[in-house]
This record gives sequence, C-alpha cells and structure tokens, in this order.
Amino acid sequence: MNDQEKAEKIVNGMLEKDEFSRWLGIEVIEVKPGYSKLKMKIRKDMLNGFDICHGGITFSLADSALAFASNGYGNIAVALETSIAFSNKVIEGDTLTATAEEQSRNRKTAVYNVIVSNQNNEKVGIFRGTVYITKKEF
Repeated sequence: MNDQEKAEKIVNGMLEKDEFSRWLGIEVIEVKPGYSKLKMKIRKDMLNGFDICHGGITFSLADSALAFASNGYGNIAVALETSIAFSNKVIEGDTLTATAEEQSRNRKTAVYNVIVSNQNNEKVGIFRGTVYITKKEF
C-alpha cells in the first residue's frame, strides 16, 4: 500500500467512527498525508439566533480537516492548540470548503493552516492548529 492509499484508508476509517463529522454532512474531496480538502452545506439547524451559521460549525469543519490531514501519515495525531478567525458571515445554503495544509512537521508536533471558503471562494474562516503526533499507529 502506498502513502496515498494509506491516507485514504485511515481517513475513511476515521470518518466511519466520527458521528459528528457525519452529522455535519462532511464530504471528503481530497486527502493525502499532510493535506485534506472537505466540503459541507450549511443547514437551518446550524444557524444561531441571528440567523447566521454558528461559529462552532465553521470551526468544526476546520477541525475535521486538521484531523484528516494530520493523521494521514499513519500515526495518531491529536490537537494541542487551535484558533480561528471568522472573516465573513456564513448563511443557510452556503457550501463551505475547508483546505488543510501542513506548514511544518517534526517527530512530535505538526502545524497546519486551514482555510474555509464559501461557494463564491470568499474566505469565511482562517484556522491554525498544532497537533501532537503519538507513537500509536492506526
């Protein structure tokens, strides 16, 4: 099995057990070690009291992209620190795409940037995450 097949198998296995990401309606567009691209549509039950998407939904999409990108190598990686900036509002019917890209990696940690954009290619979230890489393999 090559690195690409391994990453796809790991992410498919993760998604099978990830009830929350499935509830969000996340679709995996592309995955490889250190990279993932996910897509989802915003539903009415994801809106807050102002009729805009709850920030936790955008954060969760970015967090899932981080998880899938950082675990594609084969060792279990878990978030140490994350942050997000919301640059535009998200409304019902928007389709969001999250693209996670590795910025640096060593034996124990890795840093990722995740850009969340809407269907008009406008950035709606800028996320940064650091993961701890365990010795435990999938």
